[in-house]
Amino acid sequence: MVTWARNKTATLGRVGVITLDQARRETARYLAEAREYGEPLAVTQGRKSAGTPTLSDFLTDSFETWAKAHQRDADNSLRAIRKNFAPLLRCRLDEITPKAVEELRTSWLAAGLAPATANRSITRLKGVLSRAVEWGLLADHPLSRLKRLKVDKLGRVRHLLPDEEERLKAALDEREEKIRAERDSANRWRLERDQQPLSDLRQVAFADHLKPLVLLSLNTGMRRGEVFNLHWRDVDLKNKVLTVEGATSKSGQTRHIPLNRPALETLKAWKMQSSGRYVFPGKDGGRLNNIKNSWTALLARAGITDFRWHDLRHTFASKLVMTGAPLNTVRELLGHSDIAMTLRYAHLASDSKAAAVELLG
Repeated sequence: MVTWARNKTATLGRVGVITLDQARRETARYLAEAREYGEPLAVTQGRKSAGTPTLSDFLTDSFETWAKAHQRDADNSLRAIRKNFAPLLRCRLDEITPKAVEELRTSWLAAGLAPATANRSITRLKGVLSRAVEWGLLADHPLSRLKRLKVDKLGRVRHLLPDEEERLKAALDEREEKIRAERDSANRWRLERDQQPLSDLRQVAFADHLKPLVLLSLNTGMRRGEVFNLHWRDVDLKNKVLTVEGATSKSGQTRHIPLNRPALETLKAWKMQSSGRYVFPGKDGGRLNNIKNSWTALLARAGITDFRWHDLRHTFASKLVMTGAPLNTVRELLGHSDIAMTLRYAHLASDSKAAAVELLG
């Protein structure tokens, strides 16, 4: 509680809901406003709680701990919130208005951000404010009436054309040879100076992790994060199947993906030279988290433009549909929670629509 005059007191908040540091900051704000205006603005403006934290404080003091315990992608989500809503971080939660958020969203769109991406950002902020309502820091959700932008639900499906896939694989092979040649040169230099040579990359199937990563993604349709999270315990080479654990998948549901010949051969060869619990470990043996530079350089080498890592997943799904696989089977392999997301590939089914309209003739 804070007192600024005789019989003039207010409750800042409950222990466990606001921290001591928040209470001290609120006390300083109350007393400064009382000196300047005669009464704290929280009182004259009828705000629900003087202890309502700023968005930044709420994220740091309360939401972050909850998110890391309940959300699989908490670190990336928190980073995105702080970046995208930087102008609102100093606002108290009860000062965040639909108008302020709408203005931010408009600026994103003007800068070229896709509506679907803007929607995801707004959803993240809404989730933060929902926790504030649930925990008693807000009486109502300030963005409950803010509507999502309309987007094309089928979305953009960019997949590799046959010649592009050939160029990508050729670029992978060229990159492998370049890395091996560089290692050969380095070892000759070492031997000339009586130094211990590095391991001979010509004795293993792959020069590094990029080629097996790409080949596995092309042949399983796994999301990038799912591949990065893959453990060897999830790979059954004998029964030719790998498991994507629900805890690491976007849908939260475990799924099993049969390994075709290229995927199986890739994993068998990679296992011979890989160690640790992760199939594709980072430099420290932990989870791999970034291949942006090597991926960008590979696309440039292959002469492929307007293509993202996620489009490897689209390529897997598109090839399945074009060979006649039922959409529900594709849905199960991709791990979509419902068929709606899978329908984006329906137009690739072999002449089914053309055959249907021909019946009218």
